[in-house]
Amino acid sequence: MRIIRRIARLFMLPLLKNGVFFVTMYILGILCAYLTLPDNGKAEVYDNLWLELFLDLYVACVILAVIPRKVRLWVRRCLYVILYGVAITDVFCFWKFGSVITPSMLMLVGETDSREAGEFFSTYLSPDVLTSPVMWIILLILAHIVIGLRKPVCRLLGINYRKFRAQLNFGFLRFFHRYMLYPECGVLVMALLVWSCITSWNNKKGLAQLMTANSVGTIEHILTNPDHGNTYLPIYRLMFSMYSNHLASQQVEKCVEASQRVKVDSCSFRSPTIVLIIGESYSKAHCQLYGYPQKDTPRQRKLEKSGWLTKFNDVVSCWNLTSFVFKNVLSMHVVGQKGEWCDYPLFPELFRKAGYQVTFLTNQFLLAAGQAVYDFSGGFFLNDPQLSKAQFDLRNTQLHPYDDGLLSDYDNFLKEGKIKLSANGKHDHPNLIIFHLIGQHVSYHTRYPKDRSKWHADDYKELRPDIANNGYKRRMIADYDNACLYNDSIVTQIVKRFKNKDAIVIYMPDHGEEIYEPGRNILCRNHSSAVDWPLAHYEFEVPFWIWCSPKYAHRQPQVFEAIKEAKNKRFMTDALPHMLVWLAGISSKDYHPQYNLLSPEYDEMRPRILKNSVDYDQLRSANNASQGAALKKKE
Repeated sequence: MRIIRRIARLFMLPLLKNGVFFVTMYILGILCAYLTLPDNGKAEVYDNLWLELFLDLYVACVILAVIPRKVRLWVRRCLYVILYGVAITDVFCFWKFGSVITPSMLMLVGETDSREAGEFFSTYLSPDVLTSPVMWIILLILAHIVIGLRKPVCRLLGINYRKFRAQLNFGFLRFFHRYMLYPECGVLVMALLVWSCITSWNNKKGLAQLMTANSVGTIEHILTNPDHGNTYLPIYRLMFSMYSNHLASQQVEKCVEASQRVKVDSCSFRSPTIVLIIGESYSKAHCQLYGYPQKDTPRQRKLEKSGWLTKFNDVVSCWNLTSFVFKNVLSMHVVGQKGEWCDYPLFPELFRKAGYQVTFLTNQFLLAAGQAVYDFSGGFFLNDPQLSKAQFDLRNTQLHPYDDGLLSDYDNFLKEGKIKLSANGKHDHPNLIIFHLIGQHVSYHTRYPKDRSKWHADDYKELRPDIANNGYKRRMIADYDNACLYNDSIVTQIVKRFKNKDAIVIYMPDHGEEIYEPGRNILCRNHSSAVDWPLAHYEFEVPFWIWCSPKYAHRQPQVFEAIKEAKNKRFMTDALPHMLVWLAGISSKDYHPQYNLLSPEYDEMRPRILKNSVDYDQLRSANNASQGAALKKKE
């Protein structure tokens, strides 16, 4: 019994030495979790939160307990300032911006000067803070202060603090505290620790992976796994954001070094106006241009029939994540070369160096407070002030509900004289214009105006008899096809703006998409799965086309003919920059003709490695062989 009592005392000691710290920080953790959840999620707070919070605070109390008493007092005070400060910031941001602390938010803070900070405080620190969720944290702080000032408060009220404390410890209470409370509470603490270790193990392992990742891209890939770590406390979110920004800054530094090495020997301005349209989440299996039965690309079909649009039939993306695609597509690095994407120049830098005006119109990668890690991962090197200046002359400044907002941005630049286009083969105003659409990004029903809806769930009962009894899945497919139809109107509106110009337009979505394809119960993308043939087929195969204006085709018949001849060649979009640089007529050591789809030296047999792991063509060959064998067996 004596041994049990001693062990129990030992387990209780950290809590007894840091009782106020444990209780107040536990309440703070529960409050923050509750206040930063959407209204429909407050009933559950977080799964196992109370246990994991107990474990975290107990470990903190153990560390504090071994620190000398006088030093411990100041360490606790510092922790109070940090934890309360971060909690107030986190809850305030969620209240005002609908987002807790994120890497993007931290990057925004880093780019804010004193004037902007002053404007922020004058705008948002208004009296309505007193009725906001932040007040719960403030009330806890006030209660904590009263507890901390109990001696002065007793003196102020004329109460003898020692007698008051002794009265709380008299008679049977003292006996209970000394002989019963320690052992029982100690056993309870031991049980809770074991329980919390078991329930928190997966989350702790996930957090460790997040905080030891070697790049922002790795972090993003970890976050695609359903079992990734949950940064459930404000201080964890701050630490994660700081670490993400640290990793991003390392790659930004490499990009800056690469940009300083950019050298252009000459430029013939072969194509005075080059337009690159980067779509989002476009499934080739849902594209009418490639045989899909729903007429969701009628305008592009019309452009194809005119002869000026050439579709390419064997194109894949290197990744099924937007941010990875952007890094590979903007960098002159191709999969298989030594080094990383950030060790090579970004192709807009070459265009600017050659004398092109580069315009970037994006409906996704603008730095914003509530930006998810995925957008931060894809956009940090685009939004870095130094790299942005090296790549772009013009950029839009706000996101839009629909992609037609980018058309308005372009028209406004044109109207204001910020964009001037070359005509009749002259290159007095050479332009590279990049449109980055939100396209068919989930949620699909939000990617087109309601009055542009053509198909509904019931329209797919015959087309998809395998899901005829599942209205939800059919509705998702209808929403996606409606988004494709709206996207068709956007890309053709872009083409229309260059109809009478000396221009070439390239369309390429970042990756494919799955919308409950036959035999597959997947919506969006399956990031954590190993790449097999069905996944490669639906998530990596993409539509790809090049449109030439009549003026351009007549002035550059060799280019136009090269485009027609290349339409059936194998291609992976990581090599796109080399084709663009050639179309511009830029001569540079960073250009390699074996990666240029339109060059006679193009290496069509270059392995197309998906996610740096699987050869797409080997998967396809194995699938074709398997199907052939099955067919022979059936015969």
